[in-house]
Amino acid sequence: MKKKLLISMTMILFLATGCGKVAKLENGQDAVVTFKGNEISVDHLYSEMKDRYALSVLLDMIDEKILNDKYKDDDEQKESVENQIQAWVQIYGRGDEATLLQQTASSLGVTTMDGLRDYFTLQYKRNLAAEDYAKTLVEDDEIEKYYDEKIFGDISAKHILIKPKTKDGMTTDEKTAAEEEALKKANELIKQLDDGADFEKLAKENSDDEGTKDKGGVLDPFGHGAMVTEFEEAALQLKDGEYTKEPVKSTYGYHIILRVSQKEKPQLKTVRSDIVDELYKDKMTEDKAIQIIALEKLRKEYKINIEDKTLKTQYENYLVNSKNSAREEN
Repeated sequence: MKKKLLISMTMILFLATGCGKVAKLENGQDAVVTFKGNEISVDHLYSEMKDRYALSVLLDMIDEKILNDKYKDDDEQKESVENQIQAWVQIYGRGDEATLLQQTASSLGVTTMDGLRDYFTLQYKRNLAAEDYAKTLVEDDEIEKYYDEKIFGDISAKHILIKPKTKDGMTTDEKTAAEEEALKKANELIKQLDDGADFEKLAKENSDDEGTKDKGGVLDPFGHGAMVTEFEEAALQLKDGEYTKEPVKSTYGYHIILRVSQKEKPQLKTVRSDIVDELYKDKMTEDKAIQIIALEKLRKEYKINIEDKTLKTQYENYLVNSKNSAREEN
């Protein structure tokens, strides 16, 4: 994260000790600065920089080597990094890369776009390590419980969506009136279905879902999590060929749902990895320290040993303090 800072530290020490004649202090150390009645030695400068910055730079260097070995670059990673860079250019650079780099130079020590790519790539791979570790925390009984309670065979359905005609600037009373009007229309359509109207014809003529109305409201088959909760629960309660007798309210508006058919529930082994992908996210939400723990374990797996006693102590304190701080956010 602070590669540029490391380079700057090296250059300062080089300039202080490697160019021409170097002033010597009474104790034999090279001088960086001398002034009336005082001086700053190279060793003093290095010690101050080491105490303030070295651990952060060192961990970035360690993690970069480890993570580049464990996670090879791929198209998904590159696309994610480029998307993040473009977002930062717009948000923090106001559309200009040079302006963005002025910001990152002071906040991250990053002065080039390639340096920024390296920074985002490291964060991306750190997240991958955290996700992989979180997946190992998912227990078999959690997977089975999720399978029993959440997983169902894909449902084929049709729907008609009626959106309240609200817009910015409306008063509360105006928005309430628009909601009531939408609900009234949805109930009228259900009455027409009760009287034998064709569902697909009503969808084409009335639905506010532009993606499905021309197809008569036909949806792609869906499983758990693909639809908003209210829609999913209503569809599960229907039998094949039935439609909802009351409009189903969601953040999109009012739905009239007709369930067409449902496939058999898939076997656990075929959806196990999908379930783990859902459950590990809960682990990461429950424990904000997971990334810190994941990287700590990964460094141990690669047998990383910090030989410098001062930095080793700093690292141990960093782990304790960072975990505690992250967990306080929960």
